[in-house]
Amino acid sequence: MIGGFTIGSLLLILLAGIGAGFVGYAVGASSLVSYPALLAFGIPPVLANATNTVGVIGTGLGGALGARTELKGQRARVIVYVGIGIVGGILGALLLLGFDPTIFEHAVPPLILMSTLLIAINPRGRMEARQAARDVLEHTASGHAASSGTSRAQAKQQIQPMSKDPWWLWIAVSFCGVYSGYFGAGAGTLVLAMLDLGHIGSFHQINALKTLVGFGANISASVIFICRGVVVWPAAIAMCVGCFLGSYIAPPITRRVPARIMRWAAVIAGIILTVDLAIKAY
Repeated sequence: MIGGFTIGSLLLILLAGIGAGFVGYAVGASSLVSYPALLAFGIPPVLANATNTVGVIGTGLGGALGARTELKGQRARVIVYVGIGIVGGILGALLLLGFDPTIFEHAVPPLILMSTLLIAINPRGRMEARQAARDVLEHTASGHAASSGTSRAQAKQQIQPMSKDPWWLWIAVSFCGVYSGYFGAGAGTLVLAMLDLGHIGSFHQINALKTLVGFGANISASVIFICRGVVVWPAAIAMCVGCFLGSYIAPPITRRVPARIMRWAAVIAGIILTVDLAIKAY
């Protein structure tokens, strides 16, 4: 036994983490796997959510490390938006711990349903399609520019100055950060949708920024949960390792599986989970 868990239980949590990391990379919904897995091992909802927040850091770690290329030349924007995510994560964590646990239990089913609907609507896929169309146009334009002696770099769209970011975007990202610290399922997709509405850059740029915002919110919320002593460490460590492994092995596998199949599998799982938790909560 390790901290009240058998070796077999920790291995199962590790496997659930691998699944969560895989799903998180593929469709951006790691908590749809990791959170109910922790509940299944008898961890109370609030403790399970705090433990899950620490665990899914493994999913965002690789993305945060790999985001430097897309965000080159945007240091000020990165600092500001990550700062917003960090503050939001702290507020969300304090809200989770400050209210009666039954409030969280009643809030979880609609929150999971919201994240499931976001996956079904698939704003990420729509943005990727629009970006692919823009890339084709930019490639054609760069070819004409090259033939006239102009460098391709000059033909590419310039990065929008942060001073032109719409004021409401900061508020929207702040709410996303609070949500991420409070629960977080589907938070990455929600941040991505908000950044896309703000028209602050290409899909690749805002996707990288989204990763850092979510990573900052999870880190700050995790610090609060750790300081308050509400993290079940054996489960958190097993989940974190699993999430990292799952997100690491996901790219070569997802290339062979149609995105539509993975997305609708996550939607079906989300609906089943929503109904199950709603029956238990209400």
